Amino acid sequence: MNLRAWAKALKRDAHAVWLAARDPRTPWCARALAIAVAAYALSPIDLIPDFIPVLGYLDDLILVPVGLWLVLKLIPAEVLADHRAAAEAAARPVSRGALIGIVAVWIAVTAIAALAIVRAVR
Repeated sequence: MNLRAWAKALKRDAHAVWLAARDPRTPWCARALAIAVAAYALSPIDLIPDFIPVLGYLDDLILVPVGLWLVLKLIPAEVLADHRAAAEAAARPVSRGALIGIVAVWIAVTAIAALAIVRAVR
């Protein structure tokens, strides 16, 4: 499988996991992890921005595939097959909730860093 096909399969599986997370046939532990992984994978921004050398792409190359692999192992095969077919036919969603969560993390990190700087200057 070439890189382009692998990336397309990752996008499809992220969408399939998002759909499976809302399916009552999916076990609750798989649903919880699926929501977190799919929200991160479908988020329009990353926890570590891509413009940061090496680390920026590390989450895209490691966190998302490993998270998807784990969730795909937890979802029953028939449920996964149904949602992979649905994901193949649908447009890719965007997770606005994950966008808000990631922005909140960056705001918190910035506030903590600013507070540390102010305390160090005193």
